[in-house]
Amino acid sequence: MVRIRGFGFVLGLLAFGAMAAGARADTYPSRPVRLIVPFAAGGLNDVVARLVAPYLEKSLGQPFIIDNRPAASGIVGTEATAKAPPDGYTLLMVASSFTVVPATTAKLPYDPERDLAPIGMVAKGSLLFLVNPKVPANSLSEFVALAKASPGKFNYATPGAATQTHLVVELFSRRAGIKLEHIPFRGGAPAMTAMVAGDTHFTIISALLSLPQIEAGALRAIATGSLTRDPQLPDLPTVAEQGYPGFEAIQWIGLLTTAGTLKEIIERLNVELNRALRDPDLIAKFAQQGLAPAGGSPADFQRTIASDLKNWRETARAADIKAQ
Repeated sequence: MVRIRGFGFVLGLLAFGAMAAGARADTYPSRPVRLIVPFAAGGLNDVVARLVAPYLEKSLGQPFIIDNRPAASGIVGTEATAKAPPDGYTLLMVASSFTVVPATTAKLPYDPERDLAPIGMVAKGSLLFLVNPKVPANSLSEFVALAKASPGKFNYATPGAATQTHLVVELFSRRAGIKLEHIPFRGGAPAMTAMVAGDTHFTIISALLSLPQIEAGALRAIATGSLTRDPQLPDLPTVAEQGYPGFEAIQWIGLLTTAGTLKEIIERLNVELNRALRDPDLIAKFAQQGLAPAGGSPADFQRTIASDLKNWRETARAADIKAQ
């Protein structure tokens, strides 16, 4: 009889715990939500966070407080989220570099899949393949032909070693069978300056950063990395269209929270995020940043993260790319 009563007591505790968890999910959020941006104010992550936050505040009825933590390629802010209480009150706005860092960094204070839970992809934008106008190439195939004819003659600019641009160029170079010299800079702006000055020949960078230079004739776009043509450059063929089927090079922004957060809370955040992404005003604001709304389920976003982690780890290993 003692065992039966003990077993029933345990079942009662479990039932009470389940009801308490349900109540927390039903009343979420009951206080302000912290939205960590692991980069400096003014960057793309930060801009997207500040565009989306008002919509979530309105639908969920609580303030969303932006918390910028710019350090160590986003590692500091990501770690803070990974180690926060799993209650849905700490969210993280990440860029696609979230999947690059684990591929190039030997040891991290968190596991990107085990310690963080996806809520949904927020936005995505194509990366453009660019050459300096002095390079006699008007298409990707022409540039590849030049690089094959003169191995090692052409270089490429990146915002730094072990960045997404570095990995994308290495991935494409291997696919195309060409060899380019890597010239790393300290950020996207210096890399763009070197391209415009003619100090570097080739780069892959966001439409937002490069469109003004393309329109001024200071840079020439030879391909878009998305699988469909960029609405802002409808005449520019994709990489896939130019002989590399399935090749995709995009940047994305996504929303995560701490692993272990109640599924009901994550689902509610996902529903409200997707509702915000259908708002015409937000869509127009994203377009000004060279982005399109993404959306989808947490499972959709998890698949993207897993696929990118695998892809970048294989690329970094093959090219021996490591963060300094």
